[in-house]
Amino acid sequence: MDPYVMPFIWLGVALVMGVTEAFTAQLVSIWFVLGSIAAAVSCIFTSNIPLQIGIFLAVSIVAVLITRPFVKKFTRVKPTCTNSDRYIGETGEVIIEINNLASQGQVNVKGAVWSARTNDNSVVPSGTLVTVDKIEGVKLIVRPKITVGVE
Repeated sequence: MDPYVMPFIWLGVALVMGVTEAFTAQLVSIWFVLGSIAAAVSCIFTSNIPLQIGIFLAVSIVAVLITRPFVKKFTRVKPTCTNSDRYIGETGEVIIEINNLASQGQVNVKGAVWSARTNDNSVVPSGTLVTVDKIEGVKLIVRPKITVGVE
């Protein structure tokens, strides 16, 4: 292949990868842009195509290894909280005894009444304070709140 064509091929690869990156939000092909540019620059020094491909791969891999942790840190998608998520970690009061085996139990948390179950199938009597661990469907999964007694 004509050695004068290879820089344009590598720059074409860089352009295609750059356009691909512009249409994605995952920062997947940006490293190949760097590798392509490095391979294009290597054309100045060598016309050995396998060496150029090696430079492309090496620079791309090094770029991924060096920058990926930083990119993940800044592009981390935070979970979208829903209205019900605000109940997790809150304290509520059992208003109807919680008994998983009888499929019964209700708690009042922040003025809202929810069906409730426990993780460990324990029975929790009315009036007990509980902590909301998670939400499964329309039921709160709770555990009795541990309180330190005052003597």
